[in-house]
Amino acid sequence: MAELSRITWQCKPFHELRAAELYRLLQLRSAVFVVEQHCVYLDTDSKDEYGLHVMGWRGDVLVACARILPAGVSYDEVSVGRVATSSEARGTGAGLALMGKTMQYIIDFFGDVPVRVSAQSYLQKYYEKFGFTRTEKEEYLEDDIPHVEMIYRPA
Repeated sequence: MAELSRITWQCKPFHELRAAELYRLLQLRSAVFVVEQHCVYLDTDSKDEYGLHVMGWRGDVLVACARILPAGVSYDEVSVGRVATSSEARGTGAGLALMGKTMQYIIDFFGDVPVRVSAQSYLQKYYEKFGFTRTEKEEYLEDDIPHVEMIYRPA
């Protein structure tokens, strides 16, 4: 867990990202979603500019990131996507810390509101740890990867 304590967390709206931060975000997302998962898709979907970007840094290396979108951009609810952890940070707790921080930032910026995620099916238990439950929507393919729709509803 010493590795985890060395991660510095930030959450910034798009217009506050420095060029180097945006570059690192896109680099990490490409490494995980395009290269590791062998998925050719357009990551720059014109939604980044509406989002809050959660970043976990170990020094000047981005090891984890997520994107929070306000209600009405992708779904009727606030949504989380582009959740990624670098291969070097996996197994250190960074992924759990990332989602914990992301949920806290949602509360800080939007309140304790419903949150929707389109989750890769194998990550269903990961999201359940944060109070998400699977919707009744059937499993579906997104970029040839099985996904499930999940929602967090405040108590």
